[in-house]
Amino acid sequence: MPTRASRLSILFAFLLTMGGILMLPSCYYDVEEELYTGGTCDVTDMSFQLDVLPVLDSKCNSCHNSSSRQGGVALDTYADVSQYAANGRLLGVIQHSAGYSPMPKNEGKLPDCTIARIEAWITDGFPDN
Repeated sequence: MPTRASRLSILFAFLLTMGGILMLPSCYYDVEEELYTGGTCDVTDMSFQLDVLPVLDSKCNSCHNSSSRQGGVALDTYADVSQYAANGRLLGVIQHSAGYSPMPKNEGKLPDCTIARIEAWITDGFPDN
């Protein structure tokens, strides 16, 4: 029968081993567009309702809507968004291009895939779909 000291030694060795395993660094990968799209950015058949408006609703419309129009800009209707798509301002601000006020304000750029999807929608003639 093992002695109390040998049982404690075995328990101590077990705890050290488990602690070492739990402390191993894990991989953390947070590139959203690669996590959720399999590493590719699909820009075919972009839709205002399905692809563009949800981004504007989540990132822009708290400040740029028909009620508040910060900076004189509203982006909550197709009519409003299409004029900024047509004059290049929408793409300029989300790409953080020179001469444009970078948006979203006080945040980093939108993910590259999100910008590419909005750009594809604009290139396709910004259809009201």
